[in-house]
Amino acid sequence: MINKQSILLLTLFSLILVLSVYYITMPSELEVSASNTIKNSNKEIVKIKESEVISTLKMEKEEERDNKIKELQTILTDAKSTTEEKNNAYEELKGINKLKGKEDEISNKITSKYKIENFVKIKDDQVRVVLLKKENDIKLANEIMNLVQQEFSEKMFISVKFEK
Repeated sequence: MINKQSILLLTLFSLILVLSVYYITMPSELEVSASNTIKNSNKEIVKIKESEVISTLKMEKEEERDNKIKELQTILTDAKSTTEEKNNAYEELKGINKLKGKEDEISNKITSKYKIENFVKIKDDQVRVVLLKKENDIKLANEIMNLVQQEFSEKMFISVKFEK
């Protein structure tokens, strides 16, 4: 049976999730300032279009996760669900949250070290990294693969793709 602590934890988790989705969907100061100066230069138009690739990938990932979270939350709140099903759903929610944190951490490390806009998606033992850079750089791809692998204790299959 679900006790008060579990309900409180689920409520706080839902609140944090809603706030994080709201924060992610808010336009950043960089996007706002870029959209204000877009009329001044064709170079800025190209820059915004390039970042749309990363934004689109991030939005697709968030939609996929949101659908999975909604599905798991219905299991948690359904009175007909067994305790085992609820426990499995809760553990899966924790896993999704942990995965999101790991992706953000890797993305931030790549951004801070290489100053490249990027997208990171982890699924099972595969890590997909998309970099916003015009030319393919094998050395950079190798360095990023090593940086990503250092974040995991087990062997991961890492792919690095350059977007123009």
